[in-house]
Amino acid sequence: MSNEKPKREEGVATKERPKTKKPRMFKVILHNDDYTPMEFVIAVLMQIFRMDETDATQVMLHVHRSGIGVAGVYSFEVAETKVAQVLSAAKNHEYPLQCTCEPE
Repeated sequence: MSNEKPKREEGVATKERPKTKKPRMFKVILHNDDYTPMEFVIAVLMQIFRMDETDATQVMLHVHRSGIGVAGVYSFEVAETKVAQVLSAAKNHEYPLQCTCEPE
């Protein structure tokens, strides 16, 4: 038998926390049509997506030339809300502007 005391570890006890996963992000996409005025699209981008006039104009022109364009990238809940706001504004002004969201 030994008179040795068991070795004691010193320090701070830490518990490993599981890393939180970043939420999946979604692109809010505007779709071009032949009826919605460019000025209305710029106003939507400025009001709903908080863009300045220059950025809103660039996005609107991209949508106009390419057929679609990304207005922003958000968590699902925020993207869904932005889509609903765009569709509501378009409907209130009787424009056929379409807006969707898809995973990034």
